[in-house]
Amino acid sequence: MKRQIIEIDEEKCDGCGLCIPECPEGAIQIIDGKARLISDLFCDGLGACLGHCPPGAITVIEREAEPYDEAKVMENIVRQGENTIKAHLKHLRDHGEVEFLKSAVSFLEENGIAVPDYKPPAPACAPGSACPGSQNIAFIDQIQTPDDTADVPSALSHWPIQMHLVSPMAPQFVGADLVLAADCVAFSLGNFHQKYLPGKALTIACPKLDQQQQVYFDKLKVLIDEAKINTLTIMIMQVPCCRGLLTLVQEAEQLANRKIPVKLLVVGIQGEILEDTWIETPAG
Repeated sequence: MKRQIIEIDEEKCDGCGLCIPECPEGAIQIIDGKARLISDLFCDGLGACLGHCPPGAITVIEREAEPYDEAKVMENIVRQGENTIKAHLKHLRDHGEVEFLKSAVSFLEENGIAVPDYKPPAPACAPGSACPGSQNIAFIDQIQTPDDTADVPSALSHWPIQMHLVSPMAPQFVGADLVLAADCVAFSLGNFHQKYLPGKALTIACPKLDQQQQVYFDKLKVLIDEAKINTLTIMIMQVPCCRGLLTLVQEAEQLANRKIPVKLLVVGIQGEILEDTWIETPAG
């Protein structure tokens, strides 16, 4: 059985980064001025990044498939330097690959290589306890049915909206006021369309269930730096797992070259606004 995977020619790569938004697996990052395949575990060999590499530094090769071996991957990773090691550990952590992450850290320790600072994966909920986000709560008696049953027009101005599917350089995002909403927000907030969508571009994501969230991080940086969005409003639910989306935005905004106003809205599970504040308000 053979497997296809991309190969990056470091001599040709000029570090432009155009390949990154086109890699849905989030397997490529620009590190030390070069595109790096930080984890071939997540490279599907499709080659969507090829057409977005002006110097032609990326090719697809075919090789005999072997069982994934984190130790062998680390042998290649460590040769590319500390920053690539750190990016690889973060990539495994963000994808929930706990066992591979443990193997990577063990490899570093066994070979006397310093383990870069990174955040180990924390369980979404404490063992033996109920996850707050999945706790069953019924409040049907509190539902208020409006007298007017006429259809309410949608304020959605474009499609697609799911973060994995959107192109950050699509016309609807360029120079836009962007709303990034957790999936549950629109179902919990009764006036979501009427109050929060008019005049805004929208994208949605779930910080608990979505996979390959490095892609979200990369797209957010493109939205800020290249699409030059005007403002970003992040809307999350009150449950703890939703805070992961806020963390993702803050990390992307911190590493982006541009600084934009960022607003946080926290929605209660019954549709009330619990927090409405500007968390980033750059001068000028």
